[in-house]
Order: sequence, then structure tokens, then C-alpha cells
Amino acid sequence: MQKLRLNDEVVVLAGKEKGKTAKVTNINWKRRIVFLEGLNTSTKAMKPTQENPSGGFAQVEAGVHISNVAVVSPKTNKATRVRIENRDGKKVRVATACGSVLS
Repeated sequence: MQKLRLNDEVVVLAGKEKGKTAKVTNINWKRRIVFLEGLNTSTKAMKPTQENPSGGFAQVEAGVHISNVAVVSPKTNKATRVRIENRDGKKVRVATACGSVLS
């Protein structure tokens, strides 16, 4: 079981977006990179295509290393670590700071 999942609310711990919170939209486990909704965007030049005949520039979300984000605790709204516990015979993710179960 992974400690980070899609649609988790996370806070950025390092980099130019430090302190901002966002939702996880994609995770690349091989490169250990997380893509966050609306954060860490970069400009990419797009070639003209049939869908976009004019081409131009587009804002693309760049990845953030997984070590630079932390899950937000639902009770305290602060960054917390996550641990895996067995509850009622099932593995669940638990916020270390407040002990609440993460969905």
C-alpha cells in the first residue's frame, strides 16, 4: 500500500511553490515525481496541429519530487507523515500527527 494516492491534498515542502497546497493529479512511481493541480507550471511551445492550427504556447504542469510534498492532515490542516495500520483486518492510511484515517 502506498502512502500517497491520487486526489490527496498535499503541501509543498521545498522549491518555488513552498507552502502551497494542491491536489495530486498524477504520480510517476518510477521517477518518484508527483504532478499537482495548478502548481509548478511551465511554458511549453506547441507545434500547430489539426486540433490547434495556430500552435503557440501552453502552460504545462511540471512534476515535483515526491520527497518535497507531504500529505495534509484532515484535522489540523498541516503537513503530516503517513503510516499504515491494520484496523479491522484491513490496511488503512493514518495521519501520524492526529491519528485520523485518510480516505
